[in-house]
Amino acid sequence: MAQTETNNQKQRFQPAIIDSSKSEEINKPSLNFWQDAWLRVRKNRAAIASIIIMFIVIFLAFVGPLFSGKQFDTQNVSHNHLPPRIQGLEKISWLPFDGTEVNRAGKEVNVYEKRGIDEYYWFGTDTLGRDIFTRVWKGTQISLYIAFLAAIIDLVVGVSYGAVSGYYGGRLDNIMQRITEVLIGIPTLVIVILMILVLEPGIISIAVALSVTGWVGMARVVRAQVLKVKEQEFVLASRTLGNSHKSIIYKHILPNLAGVIIINTMFSIPNAIFFEAFLSFIGLGLQDPKASLGTLVNEGFKVLRLHPHEMIVPATVISILMVTFNMLADGFRDALDPKMRD
Repeated sequence: MAQTETNNQKQRFQPAIIDSSKSEEINKPSLNFWQDAWLRVRKNRAAIASIIIMFIVIFLAFVGPLFSGKQFDTQNVSHNHLPPRIQGLEKISWLPFDGTEVNRAGKEVNVYEKRGIDEYYWFGTDTLGRDIFTRVWKGTQISLYIAFLAAIIDLVVGVSYGAVSGYYGGRLDNIMQRITEVLIGIPTLVIVILMILVLEPGIISIAVALSVTGWVGMARVVRAQVLKVKEQEFVLASRTLGNSHKSIIYKHILPNLAGVIIINTMFSIPNAIFFEAFLSFIGLGLQDPKASLGTLVNEGFKVLRLHPHEMIVPATVISILMVTFNMLADGFRDALDPKMRD
């Protein structure tokens, strides 16, 4: 009996059969640089939430004006300064969408019933009776257009300028860097004012101002990275094989700087949005009847005490855009920068 139990125990603890041919087999699929970066972005909840919110805002910027059925520049003075009112939500008293506001006497009144208005204005109306919902999303279009224009200028002008300056070096680099130092020393606001003297206030003057100085920061960052990368072995190997300077820059060096370029481009977008809003707020941006988020904040600021919703709504949209783009840029920086790897 004891012999049988001993044999059973020996059978239970037999050594494992290991196939040496599979010892170096890789079961997990290999990932390239971008797939690995995307996996790291997906782990960042703030970045994923920012992507979702950003797409919702961009979708509303282009489709939102169609929902209301109203034009952004249609005036109806008899409907001026109406508070927000939304179908289905007007019966919920604790939500600010029931068409009521506090008058100067401190009493809460339903402005729509008082004036006998049957229409619905989801974000209310401004001084001239224009629908704020339509104007906010129309203004978001303009702000996004200027922001992405600044990003394109950074990519085309700043990256090319910085790459050429850093790659060739020597006297050419000295001349190009003196030019950037002159441009970066000129305040952008001064350039905008000069553009307004030549051109009319609007998108064109802001775009020209961004084109003159907006790319300098990107050029300096790219130049510093190119100075570091151009001495590495793969660049020397490419030169040895007889590749042209243009091919080395655009096919070998810049692809290795894609992470840095994307991160700086993402940070340039919220800066451009804030710059446009600032110019419009001080009266150097778009003029009526055109709208941008900055002009809407400026108009709402004039009646902030009596009708706070006219400023709160566009200011909230600007804040959402600034926060989402900055958090998304932080997520990309953590995913694309090798120094941030855990």
